[in-house]
Amino acid sequence: MRKISLLLLAFQCITLSLLAQVKLDHLKTENLSNPIGLDVVQPYFSWQLISDQRNIAQTAYEIRVAEDVAALTKGSSWASGKISFNQSIHVPYKGAALTAGKKYYWQVRVWDNNGKASAWSAVNHWQMGLLKPTDWKAQWIEPGYTEDKEFAAPLMRKEFSTGKKIKSATAYITAHGLYEAQINGKRVGDAYLTPGWTSYNKRLQYQAYDVTNLLKDGANAIAVTLGDGWYRGNFSFDHRRNIYGKDIALLLQLDIVYTDGTTATIASDASWKSSTGAIRSNGIYQGEVVDATKEKIGWTVAGYDDKNWSAVKTSNASKDILVATYNEPIKKHETFATLKVITTPKKEKVIDFGQNLVGWVQLKVKGKAGDTIKVSHAEVLDKNGNFYTENLRNAKAQAVYILKGNGEEIFEPHFTFFGFRYIKVEGVATELQPQNFTAIALYSAMQQTGSFTSSDSLINQLQHNIEWGLRGNFVDVPTDCPQRDERMGWTGDAQAFFRTATFLRGVNNFFTKWMKDVSADQIKNGSIPHVIPNVLGEEGWAAGGSAGWADVSTIIPWEMYLVYGDKRILENQYSSMKAWVGYMQSKSKNDLWNTGSHFGDWLFYTMADDNDGNAAITNKYLIAQCFYAYSTQLLINAAKELGKADDVATYTALLQRIKTAFLKEYTTPNGATMSNTQTSYVLALQFDLFPEALRQQAADRLVNNIKQYGNHLTTGFLGTPYLCHVLSRYGYSDVAYTLLLQKTYPSWLYPVTKGATTIWERWDGIRTNGDFQAITMNSFNHYAYGAIGDWMYRVMVGIDVEDGTVGYKQIRIKPHIGGKFTHAYADYITQYGTLSSGWKIENGKLTLHAFVPANTTATIYIPAAAATDVLESGQPLALVKEIEVVGKAKEYVVVKVGSGKYEFSTAYTAKQ
Repeated sequence: MRKISLLLLAFQCITLSLLAQVKLDHLKTENLSNPIGLDVVQPYFSWQLISDQRNIAQTAYEIRVAEDVAALTKGSSWASGKISFNQSIHVPYKGAALTAGKKYYWQVRVWDNNGKASAWSAVNHWQMGLLKPTDWKAQWIEPGYTEDKEFAAPLMRKEFSTGKKIKSATAYITAHGLYEAQINGKRVGDAYLTPGWTSYNKRLQYQAYDVTNLLKDGANAIAVTLGDGWYRGNFSFDHRRNIYGKDIALLLQLDIVYTDGTTATIASDASWKSSTGAIRSNGIYQGEVVDATKEKIGWTVAGYDDKNWSAVKTSNASKDILVATYNEPIKKHETFATLKVITTPKKEKVIDFGQNLVGWVQLKVKGKAGDTIKVSHAEVLDKNGNFYTENLRNAKAQAVYILKGNGEEIFEPHFTFFGFRYIKVEGVATELQPQNFTAIALYSAMQQTGSFTSSDSLINQLQHNIEWGLRGNFVDVPTDCPQRDERMGWTGDAQAFFRTATFLRGVNNFFTKWMKDVSADQIKNGSIPHVIPNVLGEEGWAAGGSAGWADVSTIIPWEMYLVYGDKRILENQYSSMKAWVGYMQSKSKNDLWNTGSHFGDWLFYTMADDNDGNAAITNKYLIAQCFYAYSTQLLINAAKELGKADDVATYTALLQRIKTAFLKEYTTPNGATMSNTQTSYVLALQFDLFPEALRQQAADRLVNNIKQYGNHLTTGFLGTPYLCHVLSRYGYSDVAYTLLLQKTYPSWLYPVTKGATTIWERWDGIRTNGDFQAITMNSFNHYAYGAIGDWMYRVMVGIDVEDGTVGYKQIRIKPHIGGKFTHAYADYITQYGTLSSGWKIENGKLTLHAFVPANTTATIYIPAAAATDVLESGQPLALVKEIEVVGKAKEYVVVKVGSGKYEFSTAYTAKQ
């Protein structure tokens, strides 16, 4: 019996030990899971520690890398050895030089703060891409026929044979224009609008695909369709064509490795054939025309007779600008069934999908050969219930399908996208059948990282609208709007919304890519164009340099570093940041930047009748001086992180002169601003332009201004993102809540009361009488004002990085409770794992929930009078060994904790 008991005890100890052992998950290389086609020569590794215990942290790690799985345990090509360090994100590979096209396998294990080693993680891998121009054996090829005036989409094909067993096959593809590829009739990948949009003449992305399973023994066929896209299609305000070039071209390389170790390459070259097919025209603004009667049946598979096709032309287009793709591709996501079928007062046949989205509609239809179906797209109906497209300006936004008449046919576009909630269908003689129409959302496939909910249903709808504003406008670049003839990467919108975006989605790769285009398109004098990629030119108005827009070059790199902790963004963008500050400096006199053309506080609120002098107009040069100071401060921050001491000294002195010039030019001695607007106080307070002694009274003036407008905001694109942050910083969270919950125009909830499902461009896109704002600029999917989300997540719920730290390694949870909310809750997936915070008021008790991921710590602020008033999971704080009580900070009890789940409770009386 004793022997059995001892064995049982040993078994229990082993079991407990295994249960306590840290597990590793969510391994990533360059922020991607098992990526293919990397061209960075020293990739970064990241992993997450998984444990249900409290206070778990990493003290050491070991990584091993090999060229095949078996070699990982038999003698890795690189092993880090045990490294005593708590870093679990952005850990660099330090092995031998990596080879183009080669696949590598890796594992990691860690030691925790209890001295226990984890098991080795699951095996992950990455594959290198093509690292230099000479790695490309393919040639650029163009259609060999004379294109028609509608520029029908070219088809290109190549047949080849394989006679041996294939171990692996990788396709590298890019285009001038857009492409869709198939091998043996099956689609290559699930991405759309590839290769995406970059500053094509400086940076052109290629994609890499594992196509091993698409190949077969014997005869094979590659088939590629090309679209005009942003490269040469009608685009920009004047619908200019051929912005980047007149050619449309393909570059494709298929590298095959056989099991016997031999290799083969199938590449685009003069042996390919070209023709046209069903897609008769396509464009970002205009839409697409598909004529099914012209479809080439069987052209995507081997054995097709292409003797009447034209030989392609080869070209010497550059391969020096080719770069691998790291940002997530555009993919199909949510689908929406018909909500209702409408016959409008004008007798139009309209379908409502219930959500303003970006993508297209798939339809199923029957008819005779030659029947034409037209699908038009709109965001709203007018106040009479009719289909409304005037706000699309000159964007046709229409899909046209010509039937071939052989039973049920299924159509959807290929090389365009639409912003819509409603479609108008023409050409269907019978009643529309709801089941025949499905709306499909398309956007960049970034991981959803944040969620938020509260006790107020209108605020929850606002959160929904913020999220869908992002989805609709993060289509490879951060566009301003997705529906009219614009859809450009406006810099001001992107910087205003950026911090909100980092909560909602994993945007690090998305914005790293876009910021490289910011640098690429930066004008030689340091100015930043208004839109990136720059399709407006470099002369006159298009030369950029607008305060709050061009500052994207400093704001996003610094904010990205704060959120993700990867210093490479500062290293990559530092010269651009410095050049932008240099531009402002060159345009200033006596450190006062009061020259140039600026958008100012774009689309701020103005009263129709200004007899009382209440127009909320903020001097544009005052705004410029504020952002001059802010960008200089961010440059100083970056210089400190990068160890550039001389620049720190130089720009610190400059910043002091900028602030002195601001006070002298734009404020009175007692701290009133010249403009006396909400935005003027918000920016000056947010960017610390007032001396400490004047800041609180400036905040008081801001609040008085808000009250003057009946507790409404008057800010535009530049003031709105910071408004509630400033109010909370200076003790006015109650006023911030009043603004958040305001339902009448202008406010965040006014569009919600009007049925909005996305964020509007204007506070009153639909006026109180049902009329529309100016058709020249009235988008109903425009994310900038969704920047209030950042306050909801970081202040209302209280999730943020600790001051002076980056990447959520050290966390601050400090909720600001108010607004008669009874609960608010948020989850945020950091690079270390899921971080949660939420509070609930019920029966005179406040409960604050927190979940802190492993390998991080948190400072938690509990709204309570004293530590003795607080329980954690039902126990007094003093009895909970994992919690350190730091002390008091105004109305908060402050504690420090390690990882784990916590539930704090205290008696609480809500403020009235």
